[in-house]
Amino acid sequence: MTTSTELPPAPVWAGVSHLALVTPDMDATVRFYAGVLGMPLVMTLMAGPMRHYFFEIAPQNTVAFFEIADAETFRKGAGSAGPFPVQLDHISFNVADEDALNVLRTRIEAAGSGVTEIVEHGVMRSIYFTDPNGIALEASYWVVDGTDREFDPTDTTRFLDPNPVPAIAELAAGGLQTLPETTLV
Repeated sequence: MTTSTELPPAPVWAGVSHLALVTPDMDATVRFYAGVLGMPLVMTLMAGPMRHYFFEIAPQNTVAFFEIADAETFRKGAGSAGPFPVQLDHISFNVADEDALNVLRTRIEAAGSGVTEIVEHGVMRSIYFTDPNGIALEASYWVVDGTDREFDPTDTTRFLDPNPVPAIAELAAGGLQTLPETTLV
């Protein structure tokens, strides 16, 4: 069994190259992401018989869609159980501040799409909405930036779970003692 301290150094992560999702209707998807949300369409290509389109979130960070004809979509609210197996709950896009969140909320509403009021989460503030594929989306900004400092599980502004999983104690002690092994699908 390998521990985390025995592994080679981790890379310096630079964001999400692309989050790949599925749509049965690329035209509606372009109209929503580029038109309603204002995300620039930065690349289109064919992946075999499927269209594969990329929308920029930030430099070199995109959300991408594969168009699969007749793909079954689902409607499930963020943070709610679905009557079917799911791996994705929702996607949250980062905005700079509350002004940007209000501008986006107004834009979504003006386009005729449903959107929540601003939701206070303590560490972030958010709005929730849904894309034409039924994918639950969120836009949020950090009130307490969890990414601007080193791991410290005693930091009560960021680590709020009163009963954390055992891996947290291992990280605090210097490294994970066991790692899951996975198989390529």
